[in-house]
Amino acid sequence: MDILTELKKQAEQVEVLSLESEKTTVEFEANRLKTCTVAETKGTAVRVIRNGRLGFSASTDEAAPEKLAANSLESAAYGDPAPFSFPKMQMGPAVRTFDPTIRDLPVDRLVEIGKEMIDLVLSADPTVLCYIGLERSLVRAQICNQAGLDISFQNTPLSIGMGIHRVEGDDVLLLFDMLGTTLWDDDYMAFARRLVEKLKLARRVTSMKPGRMPVLFSPVGSLALLLPLTQALDGKEVYKGTSPVRAKIGEKLFDEKISLVDDGTLDGKFASAVYDDEGIPRRRTNLIDKGVLKSFVYDLKTSAKSGVESTGNASRQLFTPPDVAFTNLMLQAGATPLQEILAGIDEGILVEDLLGLGQGNIISGAFSNPVALGFRIEKGEIVGRVKDFSIAGNIYDLLKDVAAVSQETQWVYSTFHAPYILIPEMNVAGKN
Repeated sequence: MDILTELKKQAEQVEVLSLESEKTTVEFEANRLKTCTVAETKGTAVRVIRNGRLGFSASTDEAAPEKLAANSLESAAYGDPAPFSFPKMQMGPAVRTFDPTIRDLPVDRLVEIGKEMIDLVLSADPTVLCYIGLERSLVRAQICNQAGLDISFQNTPLSIGMGIHRVEGDDVLLLFDMLGTTLWDDDYMAFARRLVEKLKLARRVTSMKPGRMPVLFSPVGSLALLLPLTQALDGKEVYKGTSPVRAKIGEKLFDEKISLVDDGTLDGKFASAVYDDEGIPRRRTNLIDKGVLKSFVYDLKTSAKSGVESTGNASRQLFTPPDVAFTNLMLQAGATPLQEILAGIDEGILVEDLLGLGQGNIISGAFSNPVALGFRIEKGEIVGRVKDFSIAGNIYDLLKDVAAVSQETQWVYSTFHAPYILIPEMNVAGKN
């Protein structure tokens, strides 16, 4: 049964997604190999618009296409109104997301990479425990619709995540970093070396007085500032009326050092592709330019409700319909070298990571979090790790006055890209 052909007879619009994935996972626990697994998934998802309403159904049962089609039509009777049309065929950008080197990585090579990383960390500190997850996938997809769209693509995501645990009496240190790519990177150990450097820095614990002081956010720490923005710039929050910046396009909201871009066209990045998951070409979208709000991100549904075009930001899984999602979110580099930023700090704190990041109602921009990993800066030097501190603030106030943004940047958790950001003064609370 050709589902697209059959459903075109019964619905005004039809979209069919065919998805196949092969996934190999290797896990290490407490410095030892724990599991190696291989899984395959193959299925079809259908969306229909019938009598102006949206229906959805998905299945991994290839032998029952009639049931899949019937379920999609039945769900349309109770579905949400669909004020949009499935897209026609459009030319997408040239984006590289497939690498046979990753596709052909055997299990024993993944195990070898994990052991290399453990050896690197234990050579710096033999008392720690390492937890590593390596995942290599091959994903193939095809999207067709009644408007003539017929696209297919494949990518090879590889992710390697490492957590380090060190417990010495009542001192517990937790570190985490990861690599995410769809093109093979010969320097796959770079993120593990960063963790080792943090591990060495954290060996010395020092004290400092709480109070108001400069706070330097590392690329990882800057997620405290970026995560509220991801909600505020989401097209769904805009049309729902919950985004605090929904009516401020063209206004200068932040310091001119702040520029934010969503770019789904970068070679090798996790969220890059020629098309989004509705068949709209991926693009580079300027969200904030020198402090001025320029755009939000949309999929077909949210863009139609807001009266604008989709920005190519639809993302989906087999059993979930498309929703708005950022691709590769990039806070642009600044003009100041990191060493120069540090040299200008007489007394302050470097925030590497926060506990409970992203929890709660962050769309208002407010956050209050304990510092999971922070370092004292004294007379331009990082002098040791500090414990039992917390920071609080609101990004819509903090980002209006940014002292410096570093030239150096780093990819964080695969899809975030950020520099170091210096806020000239924040309240730092602590026990000491």
